[in-house]
Amino acid sequence: MYQVTFSSQAMHELNRLDALTQLDAINPLTTLKAADLAHPREPLGSFRRGPKTLYRLRSGDFRFYFDVQGDTLHVDYILHRNSLEDFLLRNKLPVSEQQLVEQDSKFWKYLEGLTK
Repeated sequence: MYQVTFSSQAMHELNRLDALTQLDAINPLTTLKAADLAHPREPLGSFRRGPKTLYRLRSGDFRFYFDVQGDTLHVDYILHRNSLEDFLLRNKLPVSEQQLVEQDSKFWKYLEGLTK
């Protein structure tokens, strides 16, 4: 069993959800085993980003992007399935982590501006 840690972006996304939705979303993450990571099958996938192997786990409307650090799964991003950021990561387009975080912030501010 792995310990799970979250980046600040991932915690921000989790904190936006009610407690029951949080539990439902992270449950598949907490049940992962080393054998699952060695041979990923849907809803789990993996890809290389530079020297790092990232994993993507689909859970409902959310996508968890994480890497393995010893016996810890570190969740870098939690993205909604229909977001631009999720599309960029899934299609392995050349975008740095910093660009992704910056774009995420600008994207949500743009959407909030449309509702005013």
